[in-house]
Amino acid sequence: MGNTGRRWAWVAVLLVGVGLHLLVLETLAGTGTVTFVPTLIVLGASVAPATFLAFTQGRPGHRRVPGPVVGVAAFLGGVIGVVAAGWLEYGTLHRLGVLPMAFVGLAEEAAKLIVPAGILLLWRRHRSPAQGLVIGVASGAGFAALETMGYAFAAFVGSQGSLGAVERTLLVRGLTAPAAHLAWTGLTAAALFTFAAAPGGRKLAAFLLTFAAAVTLHTCWDTFGTQPAYLFIGGVSLGWVLLRLHLDRERPAAPPRAPEHDPHQLAEVAGSEPS
Repeated sequence: MGNTGRRWAWVAVLLVGVGLHLLVLETLAGTGTVTFVPTLIVLGASVAPATFLAFTQGRPGHRRVPGPVVGVAAFLGGVIGVVAAGWLEYGTLHRLGVLPMAFVGLAEEAAKLIVPAGILLLWRRHRSPAQGLVIGVASGAGFAALETMGYAFAAFVGSQGSLGAVERTLLVRGLTAPAAHLAWTGLTAAALFTFAAAPGGRKLAAFLLTFAAAVTLHTCWDTFGTQPAYLFIGGVSLGWVLLRLHLDRERPAAPPRAPEHDPHQLAEVAGSEPS
């Protein structure tokens, strides 16, 4: 696939994903067969994260992350992240009695970094912020998709089989996922890869500050829970990701300059030529 195809692959992912979701929804509504519900939930929870992942992977001028690495980051990042966050939140709840939102954000942001950190240790080629961002977005995408599936299933059971409740859950969480889990984990993983590429005090501080900012944004997202808050926090998160994509873009190498000649040497050469 050429550069143009990779750049616009996210459009194909979006259109195909939405089309399949609507096809399954129409089939479910027309037949009333509840066995289509899991397929509906899986598609609805995965379309937006997969689209944003394809968008970040296809940015021009970036050294691409191999597909298998992206797949591992998304699958293991989702499963391990959800399980680790669940145990961390469960342990905190039992110790403190009441689970503060700050601990939820801290637990989930730390859990989503487990797989990117493991990939960083095992895959030592071309450590760059852009690749860290893609791997982080993939881990966040897997986490967001699995978490949304859980909420959609809970909505289906809690509403006694209402498809409307499932669709509302999928729509809200699907549209907000790129501005939440995907953005926060992508930014933190990019800072982690930056530090690993050239360790130093400033880059370590930048990673820690980025992680703290992600936890803060996550905590504010969970605490306020209003539409204006979602719009503001989502705008900040997405704007930060787009800025990072722009700053990490690899510039084409400048063409070699022609050697400059001393005019005195040129005159000497011209005078020594046979007439």
